[in-house]
Amino acid sequence: MKTKDYLIVVLAPVPALLMALMGNLFIEGWNWNPGSFVFAWVVIAGATFVYKRVATSPAATLAYRLGAGLAVLAGFLITWFTAAVQIIGAENPGNVLYLGVILTGLTGVGLSRLRPSGLAKAAFATAAATFLVPVIATIFWPADFSPGVEKAFILNGCFALMFAVSGLLFRHAAGQPSGATAR
Repeated sequence: MKTKDYLIVVLAPVPALLMALMGNLFIEGWNWNPGSFVFAWVVIAGATFVYKRVATSPAATLAYRLGAGLAVLAGFLITWFTAAVQIIGAENPGNVLYLGVILTGLTGVGLSRLRPSGLAKAAFATAAATFLVPVIATIFWPADFSPGVEKAFILNGCFALMFAVSGLLFRHAAGQPSGATAR
């Protein structure tokens, strides 16, 4: 990545953080503390970094970029929802399992060396890990599913679907010539 790309990563969270700051100043009950702003910056900058790192690889066809964007979006949303409102339930220890989902995806990205076939496998593994979270939570911690078991499974299914579609896009990209050779 170039210096310009790092600047984009550092500055990408600024609009969202400014909106949150306005919320703190003008909206009753909006109470972000300094740690919330730091967390938001880290999550948004991290998602931007991963996307920039993956999508600017030599193999970045349109399908590859779309797959990367969808996987990063799913990972971002899982992280944000888990931190903000808890996907499974406010007191359910199963929410910690979503950290494993994110680590599965990031480990897969690292092992893939940004090759589309490897990223497809990483996305499918992440979809499977995502699917298993509420199943495991239902077995081990069934008491607190505050949004309801059905709603937790539906939301979780949407995330798993996002990763699966990302895997299909990467698989499609693996069959295409890379952006560098296609031009």
